[in-house]
Order: sequence, then structure tokens, then C-alpha cells
Amino acid sequence: MAAMRLRILCPLAALAALVLAAPAAATIHVVAPGETLTSVAAADGLGIAQLAAANDLSPTAELISGQTLVIPPQTAGAVWSGSTQVAVTPARTNEGSYVVQPGDTLTAIAERAGTTVASLAAANDLNPNRYLLIGTVLNLDGIASASSEAPGSTGSTAGTGLPPYPTPERVSADEVGSIAAADGVPSSLADAIGWQESGFNNDLVSPTGATGVMQIEPGTWAWIQRSLAKGELASASAHDNVLGGVMLLHQLLADTGDDSALAAASYYQGLASVQRSGMYPSTQAYVNDVLALQDQFARP
Repeated sequence: MAAMRLRILCPLAALAALVLAAPAAATIHVVAPGETLTSVAAADGLGIAQLAAANDLSPTAELISGQTLVIPPQTAGAVWSGSTQVAVTPARTNEGSYVVQPGDTLTAIAERAGTTVASLAAANDLNPNRYLLIGTVLNLDGIASASSEAPGSTGSTAGTGLPPYPTPERVSADEVGSIAAADGVPSSLADAIGWQESGFNNDLVSPTGATGVMQIEPGTWAWIQRSLAKGELASASAHDNVLGGVMLLHQLLADTGDDSALAAASYYQGLASVQRSGMYPSTQAYVNDVLALQDQFARP
């Protein structure tokens, strides 16, 4: 998934619908300069995922000063999903497993379990760019501890030393396009996503640990290596960072019937989330940018 980006404001009509759908206890918060989802959630006693879901945002979304957020009420045994409050059952924990609760993230669960996001995601065949569903049972058996991972690993996503690794390299549109064409992916689509994500800079690392030209999260890289590349990608290579992203795009195009817009949306938001909830406003903005760039990168 992508590095952190500026999100656009929800249309007024959508905001009005959200406010009308919310119970009386819900409040409206206008984002002040410097505020983040983390700081707003903490101030209101909410989980980041809960606040993000109530506003149809990604949990890694950057807030814009003046943006309006719906602050859902703190109701025991319930969680907000968009404008809908749904009941959840109490956590059921057995030895070697954990049931996802409101506000949980892979990072937090991995830290409590003494492992890494990449290991936890790989053990449960999850893409960490996608939302955790409340009630999902995670397998904790046989997962490597954080200390047994790559040097410098601390169990969180950013700055852990987990692959892929940044390198001081830039690639060209022609290089990205050539790699994409060889894997059956439209060159212009790969170019558009590579430019949108990093400006073709393999030395870029996002605050969430997304790395390289294609801004691939460590957990996603582990999934690509295991499921698509069979471990053949070099972790410190601009070429293979592009190839990893292209392999993911190839899979997403297959899953979406070769729909470039849906593939781009799934690259950004996660396929399961797009299929379940449709495109979030920020995702639609991302897709619009990618499609516009694709036209620019289209080769005669």
C-alpha cells in the first residue's frame, strides 16, 4: 500500500448524511493544524481504527486543517463502521489464538505477542494494508519472535529493519514500464502508481514503513515473496521493488477482471476492503490521480 498522503474532505452531502445517521451522542470535530488521527482518537478515548472507520478513512490517513470529523460515541460492546454502529461479541482467546477487537491493529497485536507485523501477517495470510475485521481469529502459534527476525527488528512496522530495504536509487519510467510489460501489466499503470507513490525514488520510506519505488509495506513484501515471487526478490534493489509491486498489480488486475481503476484502488485501500465497502473518498482521489497519470505515461 501506499505511503501516507493528504486526504481530501468528504463531500458536504456525505458529511450531512453521516451526521444525520449518527446518534445524538456523536459529536463533530474540526481538525486543527498539526492534529492527527492518533491525537484526535487519544483525546476522545477512541481507537484509531474506530475513528477512521467512523469517517471512512484509512487508519494511516493524514488529516487536513479544517477537515470535519465525526466523533462516534463511546458505547460499550459496539463499534462504528462508516455511519453504522454494530454490536461486537466479547473477545474469545484460546492458547495460540486471538480474536480481533475494536481498535486493534496488526502492529499492536504483534507487539503484545512479541512478534513482528510481517510474521503475524504472513502466519495468517493477511495483507497488512487491508483493514482488520473485528472478530477475525488470528493464529499466534509458531510465529517467530521479534528477536529472531532481521537485525534491528522491534516488532513494529516503521524503522524495524524488515525488508524491503531502501536504496539510494531512482528508476525511470521506461525501466518501470519494461518490468511491467514483461509481467503482463500495462506499462502506463505501473508507471502511474510508481510515480504517485514515490516519484520513482527507491530511497523513500513512509512513517508506516512502506518502502521504495512502489511503497511496499514489510508485511505485504513478505506476502509477495511467499505467494507470488517464491522468495526470489532481492530485498535491497530498486528493480525488485518495482517487480514486487508489479507482481501485486498483476494479481489485483486478475482479481478485478483487468479493471485498472479497481486494481489501483485495491493497491491503495486493499482488495477486501474495496469489495466490502467500496472506494473511500481518499481512495477515489488516489484513483483519479493514477488514471490521470496513466494517460500521461501512455506510450504511442
